[in-house]
Amino acid sequence: MTSPILVTGGTGTLGRHVVPLLRNAGREVRVLSRNGRPSADGAADGVAYVTGDLLKGEGVEHAVAGAEIVLHLAGGPKGDDEATRNLVRAARRAGVKHLVYISVIGADRVPLGYFGAKLGAERAVAESGLPWTTLRAAQFHDLMLTVMEKMTKMPVMPVPGGVRLQPVDSREVAARLVDLTLGEPAGLVPDLAGPKVYGMADLSRAYLRARGKRRPMLPVRMPGKAGRAYRAGENLSFEGAAVGERTWEDFLAERVR
Repeated sequence: MTSPILVTGGTGTLGRHVVPLLRNAGREVRVLSRNGRPSADGAADGVAYVTGDLLKGEGVEHAVAGAEIVLHLAGGPKGDDEATRNLVRAARRAGVKHLVYISVIGADRVPLGYFGAKLGAERAVAESGLPWTTLRAAQFHDLMLTVMEKMTKMPVMPVPGGVRLQPVDSREVAARLVDLTLGEPAGLVPDLAGPKVYGMADLSRAYLRARGKRRPMLPVRMPGKAGRAYRAGENLSFEGAAVGERTWEDFLAERVR
């Protein structure tokens, strides 16, 4: 009998795709979540839910106990570096044999707090002394949809000029992560980006068409070092990157009615 795979953040956008894929591969899964088992859809056989808080370090030892593989998906707007260090300490004591982490493209190049915390988390994984794998992915279509929904609530949509994105489908990221998790530790693997590069105006226009809405768009300039990094494409990945298949338009056709 194999040990369960611990998935942190298994109830989030990515986790909801990852957990069924692991179960389809015949693996038992243990999900660590701040809120425990989700009440809406319950849990399939072979999935156990444990409650804990990575940032506070609560319940982490219990969650990791007996798991030889840990897939770390949990993240937030801040504190990912500290949360990951707490997980690493528990994983090291538990003798974990493979620690897999999902990061973001540009973690080492975009001077924003979120990216800096992701880079700190990457370093905690790489310096853990454990066998590890890290995948950097582009922003998910799901995130872009949330951004667009909020922006269209305003009478005029602000559009950061010069900002380009490579949104990727979360299901494709999930499939890649499952392959990596069930494989041998591989260190920092090639980035995973979406199949097309879009300006913010392109993303906005496609969303408005899908919704059948109209909004005037106002170009704005992103200030400071972060703005310069985005305009220089530091958040993009081309050479050597893996590329998904589902475009932003494909995603909208499915999700927006």
